[in-house]
Formats: sequence, structure tokens, C-alpha cells
Amino acid sequence: MSQIPAELKYSKEHEWVKISDSVLRVGITDYAQNALGDVVYIDFPKADSQIDKGAVAGTIESVKAVSEIYQPVSGKIAALNTDLGKNPAFVNTAPYDQGWLYEVSGYSQSDLSSLLTATEYEAYLKTLG
Repeated sequence: MSQIPAELKYSKEHEWVKISDSVLRVGITDYAQNALGDVVYIDFPKADSQIDKGAVAGTIESVKAVSEIYQPVSGKIAALNTDLGKNPAFVNTAPYDQGWLYEVSGYSQSDLSSLLTATEYEAYLKTLG
């Protein structure tokens, strides 16, 4: 079974969100990185760009496929994890730590309420088979 840290929020598109000070840190879940296989490249959103909830924020390329990253909340891209440019494998080895993708500022609290808890995300994964 995939790791699902209890302190995070989740989207049905398999992104996780961590509230940290005035920003949200975003990454892909353990389930998603496992499905992708070895990550080789990340096309990040542009820094300082405003992205609406549900829009494509970037892509992740693995040895198996290219997958879109969906914005879990509306907001401004505040920071990018530039370490992934040198070592994209962090997404596979530490998806909830060094493998985070970007941070969002100016987000809406109402967007957070639409995200899943760890328990809800785990139940959602069970419906996928």
C-alpha cells in the first residue's frame, strides 16, 4: 500500500498539499510516483504565474509516460524545487520530502476544503482497484 501521510491534503488527481506558513507546498503522491515509474524530467509551472484550481500546472516525464500536474488550489506559484532539475529521482525516493514540486501563495481557504484527508484519499485509492 502507498504511503499516505495524515498531515497532508490530497486531490483525486494524486497531488498532495502541505500547509507551511503562508504557502502551500505541492507534490505528487507515493501512489502517483509508483504508477509513473522512474521520473526523468519535470516541466515546472512558471514562477509568479497565477494558476486556477484544476488547470494543468506542468508535466512529469518518466520512463513510462508523460503525466500532467494539476493545480490542487488556485494561487500564485511562489517557489519551485529547483533541486529536481538536477535530481528528478527525488520524486520517486522521497515524494513527500525532497520530491516536492512547487509552492503556492495567495490561495483560497475554500479550495483547501475541497481536498481529501488522508483517510478519504486512502478510501478513494481503494475504488481505483
